Formats: sequence, structure tokens, C-alpha cells
Amino acid sequence: MTAQTGTPQTVTTSYKVSGMSCGHCEGSVSAELSALPGVSSVKAVASTGEVTVVSAAPLDEEAVRAAVDEAGFELVGTV
Repeated sequence: MTAQTGTPQTVTTSYKVSGMSCGHCEGSVSAELSALPGVSSVKAVASTGEVTVVSAAPLDEEAVRAAVDEAGFELVGTV
């Protein structure tokens, strides 16, 4: 028997994004990814190009790619 806690299950995925160079870039990528259904948090780090996304379920990579493209950057892949 599996015990359930009050905390819902989440999925954390790290992506590599090219082209980010400043805090404004981080904000743009974070805003676009945060708008995807099920996303609860996004942390973008321009210096490493890494973007960590916490969501209720695994995200469709094409949806992530489209959101990153909309922000003006390129999704390289997962880390």
C-alpha cells in the first residue's frame, strides 16, 4: 500500500538554452516557460545556460522549445 502525503508529485527537468547573457534574458525565458500548463517554478541561469523547470508532469519538449523560441533563445536539449 502506498501512502499519500499532502504534497503533489512533481517533475524537475533541467534544460540547456543558448543565447542567454543577462538577468533580462533569464526573466524572458522564465516568463515563457512559466506560462506552460503544469509548470510551478522556473529558474534560469544565464551564466551556465541552464534552466530548471518544476512541473506537475513531464513537459512536451516541443512545447518547451516553442516557449524558449518565443523568448528569443534556442533550446539545446536536456541536461
